[in-house]
Amino acid sequence: MSISTTTEREIRSQPEVWARAVALAPQGAPVLGRPGERVLVLGCGTSAFVAESLAVLRERAGHGETDAAYASEWTPGRTYDRVVVISRSGTTSEVLEALDRVPAGTVRAAVVGVAGSPVADVADETLVLDFANEDSVVQTRFPTAVLALARAGFGEDLAPVLARVAGVLAEPLAVDPSRYEHFVFLGRSWSYGLAQEAALKIREAAQAWSESYPALDYRHGPVAVAGETSLVTIFGEAEPALAADVERTGATVVHEDLDPLIQLVQAQRLAVELAGARGLDADAPRHLTRSVVLG
Repeated sequence: MSISTTTEREIRSQPEVWARAVALAPQGAPVLGRPGERVLVLGCGTSAFVAESLAVLRERAGHGETDAAYASEWTPGRTYDRVVVISRSGTTSEVLEALDRVPAGTVRAAVVGVAGSPVADVADETLVLDFANEDSVVQTRFPTAVLALARAGFGEDLAPVLARVAGVLAEPLAVDPSRYEHFVFLGRSWSYGLAQEAALKIREAAQAWSESYPALDYRHGPVAVAGETSLVTIFGEAEPALAADVERTGATVVHEDLDPLIQLVQAQRLAVELAGARGLDADAPRHLTRSVVLG
């Protein structure tokens, strides 16, 4: 199979990257919060969506109250034992500024892809996933590696997920993305963060119209713009009535029987294929750089 872009190569490296992340979980997961700690997770862009999913996963596992917020919007107020920031490059300006605002006595922890980066250097505790770092602008394997590590660290058995993902990557996508103009991703619980990330991939790589919503909220207004050129993907558990309601608009509904993290990989692939169909280079997304560093 020919791989034409760096982004696609990094997408296809995820089975090996996830396996390394899961193996690292016993040592790495405590950086995300010790059991019983009250934790805030911050990020920008993709990392903010990872923070949302991570917060739900940690609370669901019974490890303690966990909030998530955009680093660019957060101001101190609530009391936390630990603030965890996520930054692939370790150079994101808003993340560094947020760390400066963390009150004294609160543990400042960081998950980064680059050791010795500014974010890593100022954190009290650092988890470095350099094996998941990327050359591409569009993030794919770094965010999924963070979530794979977190899930394993919170007590999930990811062996079935690791066993399945390589086979899925070897198969063609269920749909031809070039047939559609409008892309919607729906999720519930921790997979809502994944839905937001999937929609972002479509915008970044393919410059296409994409949206994301909590699954059951989609009928409360947003479904009004669905139609024959809409592709609606449901992450995680799907309510049959919802799929039927969306299909009545003429939209195509996709809900694969896959772990939500693998569904995100499928969305990444969809974004790259759509970019190619539109004559775009997924490695050079318009107006974007690997890290937002403000002057």
